[in-house]
Amino acid sequence: MKQVVRQAGIGGPALPYAVAALAVAGAFLVRLLLAPVLGHRAPFLIFVAPVLFAMLQGQRGPALLAGFLSLAAGLAFAAHEPGNVAASAVEALVFVAVCWGIGAMGNRLARQQRTAEDEAERALATGEELRLLLEGATRYAIFMLDPEGRVTSWNSGAERMLGWREEEIAGRPLSVFYPRDDAEAGKAAADLERARADGRFSEEAWKIRKDGSEFLADTTLTPLTRTSGDARGYAAVVHDVTERRAGERALEKRERHLQSILATVPDAMIVIDEQGTMISFSAAAERLFGYVEDEVLGKNVSMLMPNPDRDRHDAYVQRYLETGVPRIIGTGRIVTGLRADGTTFPMKLSVGEAITEEQRLFTGFVQDLTERTEFEARLEQMKAELIHVSRLSAMGTMASTLAHELNQPLTAIATYAEAAGTVLEQQGPEEREMLREIFTEVTGQSLRAGAIVRRLRDFVARGETAKTVEDLPKVINEASALALVGSRESGVSVQFAYDPDATPVLVDRVQIQQVLINLMRNAMEAMEGCRERRLSVRTKLLDPETVQVSVADTGAGIAPEIRERLFEAFSSTKSSGMGLGLSICRTIIEAHGGRIRALEAEGGGTEFQFTLVRPPAEPAR
Repeated sequence: MKQVVRQAGIGGPALPYAVAALAVAGAFLVRLLLAPVLGHRAPFLIFVAPVLFAMLQGQRGPALLAGFLSLAAGLAFAAHEPGNVAASAVEALVFVAVCWGIGAMGNRLARQQRTAEDEAERALATGEELRLLLEGATRYAIFMLDPEGRVTSWNSGAERMLGWREEEIAGRPLSVFYPRDDAEAGKAAADLERARADGRFSEEAWKIRKDGSEFLADTTLTPLTRTSGDARGYAAVVHDVTERRAGERALEKRERHLQSILATVPDAMIVIDEQGTMISFSAAAERLFGYVEDEVLGKNVSMLMPNPDRDRHDAYVQRYLETGVPRIIGTGRIVTGLRADGTTFPMKLSVGEAITEEQRLFTGFVQDLTERTEFEARLEQMKAELIHVSRLSAMGTMASTLAHELNQPLTAIATYAEAAGTVLEQQGPEEREMLREIFTEVTGQSLRAGAIVRRLRDFVARGETAKTVEDLPKVINEASALALVGSRESGVSVQFAYDPDATPVLVDRVQIQQVLINLMRNAMEAMEGCRERRLSVRTKLLDPETVQVSVADTGAGIAPEIRERLFEAFSSTKSSGMGLGLSICRTIIEAHGGRIRALEAEGGGTEFQFTLVRPPAEPAR
């Protein structure tokens, strides 16, 4: 039963039901009082009133209860007239129909009332939400205007931004926010008119705060209309964009500056993504590779490389992404580039990496090394010429001594030749033995002179620079044979001390001999006029890869004012020297991967030390 009543909507509070029952009971009493007058006529008419009363209470359950009780009461009065059953049945049906109509009308009225209440509640909620939204939008000034453009409402954002409190600004015209010139020109009214004509007006312009300060504002005016189409005011939204616009302009300025730098920087710049696809190609890159930017954007950067790098490039990038081990990123490398016309050129490639939230980018800076390579080749050629001229100059200074050295074997040969002629005039066993000795001496002196000439020819020959594995003591001995010509006559004693582990070395034999000859000749000249004239040449193994050679003398040493500039070009301790000898020595030694320096020798004099590189050890088989 409770379930039936609940489904019928009779599950409300008990009071309405009691009221409905009392109303029916009251109608029943009234009908009893009217019974003498009405008799058995209209048994249901009086009971329409409690049903209507219950329905007007807005609850369907009590109305149904009143209807059922009224029907029972009416049937009770109709039962006293058994002869008119048909009429009573018709009246009962009419009563039920009337009750049904009253219920339907009540339901409709109830729905309309609930709809009105819901709409009112929603309107209140929307209004409250809108109020909270407007109050929470503190970064925006939002206010309402009446049709004449006077302020009617004001949010906290407007108070913060413009400086007026709501009670101060209410009723004041829109022009109060405009600079004087715009206000006097009627710009406020013109803006409202444009908003009415276009349905909305928006612009960025300067506005005025209460304190008179100006700011750049993004202002939007929206007309508000009634259902009839008449204007009921305007909604104004003002946003301070001064800092934003200043930041955007500063950013635009930096971007323009950066673009101007990238457009004029001599190095080409190429930006690629993780797939090697080019997304930026600078003007310098266009000039260098011969492509325009539109031709390469979206294509793989490997098109700018000849094989085998072209086929291997994507694998290089993938390997770095998987292992994180950089090969070229963060460092510079000399590689080969491929131009649009198919020609190749040497270039220096430096790659940087940038990781953003969206992707990983690689920026390559490319420097054309064509001119640099040609210049270096020319420089190497000039250096070789200078070294060759230095050898010729050294031979020039040694010419008189070498002439004396060659004169000795040649004089001996001539003397032995005259003696041989005299011996030939005599015949006998003793004379033949003497001739054999004479010709033996002639042969020895000839070989001696030939060796001197051969060493001179090798030393002054131009030749190409070629490093070979050489025995260091042999290189020193050959150089000393030329450098120490005339040392005996000058009273110079020479000492050689070779470390057996300090050989072999990887050198250009002639160039290292030039260094040794220069140092030895300088040592001999430095000891002129000294009581002790001792020249010592030593070798020593510094580490498994480095050998040190030292040339020391017992001369007067190097003056302090010249020591710091000793190896600079055109810096000489000799009155007649050009100052190129030691500079060339340093160039040769550094080209061999070594270093040269000058120290004060023990006991006085100068000691020159330079290092050479040993050849790499052969791998064990």
